[in-house]
Amino acid sequence: MKIIIVGNLGYIGPSVTERFRTSFPDAELIGFDIGYFAHSLSNAGCLPEVKLSRQIFGDIRRFPEELLEGVDAVVDLAAISNDPMGNEFEEVTMEVNYRAAIRLAEMCKRRGVKNFVYASSCSMYGAASEFPKKEDDELNPLTAYARSKVAAEKDLQPLADEHFTVTCLRFATACGFTSRLRLDLVLNDFVAGALVNKEIGILSDGTPWRPMINTKDMARAFEWGILRTKEQGGAFLAVNTGCNEWNTQVKPLAEAIASEIPGASVSVNPDAPPDKRSYRVNFDLFKELAPDHQPVWNLEDTIREVRDNLVAMDFNDPDFRQSQFIRLKVLARHRAEGRLNDNLEWI
Repeated sequence: MKIIIVGNLGYIGPSVTERFRTSFPDAELIGFDIGYFAHSLSNAGCLPEVKLSRQIFGDIRRFPEELLEGVDAVVDLAAISNDPMGNEFEEVTMEVNYRAAIRLAEMCKRRGVKNFVYASSCSMYGAASEFPKKEDDELNPLTAYARSKVAAEKDLQPLADEHFTVTCLRFATACGFTSRLRLDLVLNDFVAGALVNKEIGILSDGTPWRPMINTKDMARAFEWGILRTKEQGGAFLAVNTGCNEWNTQVKPLAEAIASEIPGASVSVNPDAPPDKRSYRVNFDLFKELAPDHQPVWNLEDTIREVRDNLVAMDFNDPDFRQSQFIRLKVLARHRAEGRLNDNLEWI
């Protein structure tokens, strides 16, 4: 088997690489990434890419089609990957997350790739309602990032056919420790704040809902995506990816983290305006279609995983929101030091 992981040098990539090498020990695994965050390592005994057959540096906006020769599956992780980055680089977000993804999928189909797996997002549902969101519920994207995912799914669907299977995994919010850690995600941010500042400051009133998923369970889902047959959901499938037990509100999440870190307290902002980015999600379809690839990590173990790894790397930066673990700050430094232009292309 020959698999390309596009966007493998980010936060989720190390978990996917590790999982694929374990599950497909004889596969040719190729990483393709622009390298924005390649240097942002955390408690890494070695480069995660040693598990790959090859690492190629390149921009998904100019993906070399000849690289797809003989490839069986492509996983597309490449993205301008959160709301602050999407707000600052809205056009680049649409180009990378949407248009480049569609061009890549079209190339895959021309070259005979059998399976294309796209990292989508539950954020496309937008605001919460009385009931957890199902796949056929109305989409209400509130940010550039969410809009890019909606657009990509819409244009990926007509590409799928009996010879080309497309799977869009609508992931819950990522969390957990990897060797390219992000601290601009809610659980990871709260753990870091509790460790170094002994306080978890909630900017909202604490009521918004967030479904979450550990990156190692995301990797299990990607594995299922490249193995999925048309009998498991059809030639095109967009599926909520996570588990119902991981629908949690922000304040109870903060309190669970504080209980694992001695001396940590929780504060909320009672004057905060309502956070519209609040949603519960129904994951029943994923449980039905992928019974052998369900999440195995729970909230408590994930909190401890992040805590213990931060402690192991002597993490003690009270100003961590300005550090290399915040993706927008990394891009800003690349630009300020003349390495990236305004379109986030290497100079």
